[in-house]
Amino acid sequence: MNCTEFMVELTDLLDEQTDRELRNELDAHMTGCDHCKVVYVTTKQTIQIYRNNELYDLDLEPGLRSRLEAAIMAKCRESGKC
Repeated sequence: MNCTEFMVELTDLLDEQTDRELRNELDAHMTGCDHCKVVYVTTKQTIQIYRNNELYDLDLEPGLRSRLEAAIMAKCRESGKC
């Protein structure tokens, strides 16, 4: 298994649509390939974040949404994660 073959199978892997033998090959490849492992893990986490995300249409007073966004961004900058 090489990286190109891994990428071809990534969607099925993420959808848990691979048979046991192929899954074992993909896992073995990720054991020796940090690049593909990072692609798999970050893609899986991104999908989970979007699947769990629920948007709410809140009726906020004028200006509250922008103040909340500014406060969140300020905290994010303070932590060095933005």
